[in-house]
Amino acid sequence: MLVTQPESIQRQASGPRIGLAVAGGGPVGLVYEIGALRALDEALDGVNFNHLEVYVGVSSGAVIAALLANQLETGQICHTFISNESEEHPLDPRIFMMPAFAEYWRRLAAMPRLTWEAFWRYMQNPLDLSLLQSLTRLGRALPTGFFDNEPIHQYLAHMWSGPGRSNDFRRLANKLYVVAVDLDTGESVEFGAPGYDHVPISRAVQASSALPGLYPPVEIDDRYYVDGALRKTMHASVALREGLDLLLCLNSLVPFDARLSAATGKPTQVSRLVEGGLPVVLSQTFRALIHSRLQVGMKTYDSEFEHTDVVLFEPNRDDAKMFFTNVFSFSGRHWVCEHAYQTTRRDLLTRREELEPIFARHGVRMRLDVLQDTERHYYTGLRNQRGLSAPAKYRGRLAGDLHSALDQLQDWVASTPAERTR
Repeated sequence: MLVTQPESIQRQASGPRIGLAVAGGGPVGLVYEIGALRALDEALDGVNFNHLEVYVGVSSGAVIAALLANQLETGQICHTFISNESEEHPLDPRIFMMPAFAEYWRRLAAMPRLTWEAFWRYMQNPLDLSLLQSLTRLGRALPTGFFDNEPIHQYLAHMWSGPGRSNDFRRLANKLYVVAVDLDTGESVEFGAPGYDHVPISRAVQASSALPGLYPPVEIDDRYYVDGALRKTMHASVALREGLDLLLCLNSLVPFDARLSAATGKPTQVSRLVEGGLPVVLSQTFRALIHSRLQVGMKTYDSEFEHTDVVLFEPNRDDAKMFFTNVFSFSGRHWVCEHAYQTTRRDLLTRREELEPIFARHGVRMRLDVLQDTERHYYTGLRNQRGLSAPAKYRGRLAGDLHSALDQLQDWVASTPAERTR
């Protein structure tokens, strides 16, 4: 689905100032936004995603924004994070799921002291406190995150240490803002802004993506930071304050509309979301919360930044496959990327009449030859990409065939018995 602001005033002849804001969404959000970004990169002539005026990233979106600002092309991002064919920076997906052993041990070491304090507190107030109430003090021994996000920082720091790249906000050619939240104050912090631009980009991304419960807070300059989405979903206003002409926004998570999905005849794993258990209920709740904030923010931009055209790309609310897909497997990551790629292409064509005049005002043209190519996939333009070695090209062809087979298998499993016999 694409959401656009009303037509803005005519731009000055000095040239359009285009920016990008990318929301979070965890692993599934990262993969979806890579696929959507790949589609936009191919379809929009006049937009160079490595030379935009400003980039703003939150949580997993901070990874994408920082990669683009560091001159990694969308094809290179696909090779690294989706097909895992990068020979320069091979990605081990396990870096996102490494147990936080140091955090476990630190909390476990505090157990004897906390147990004694809880017991002593009960002994001092046996009439006012039950033993169970006293033991709530042991909650301090629970880890603040299950997984260690230090490997993420180390991987990104290594990636941005190569020639032509930088892990320093101040050395980038264009502005990059990575948003996190100060845990002790609840206030948003824009890493990359004056006073916060000395922090390594990789460390800022680690902080911005530190989703509470999943990853522990990140210490920077004696302060602790967590996921930037806790305050706002996208923080697009950070980019809009730069006086842009056009802002492209990517959001990967929307609440799932089960009734709409059923009305359109799209199969789902469960007839009612409650049947999916706690993970599905929590996912829907989280999506609804963050998307409602995004909608409120988008409405305010009309009045606050009336001279800027804002275009938002996000999944459709009846997208059952997107909601239920597991992206922690290799085939899952490919499928989400391909799905986002094709969904974005269809949205561009569907909204062509509305979007072409908006893009034209900023010197951007929609490439219909690319959009109308029904045989095109996200990896189609990557097989002969310059710099890709012959073995990697061969693996890319094999991967493409394998991905197609996996897609057909997944569609067959999700279909009804009657559909399988057709």
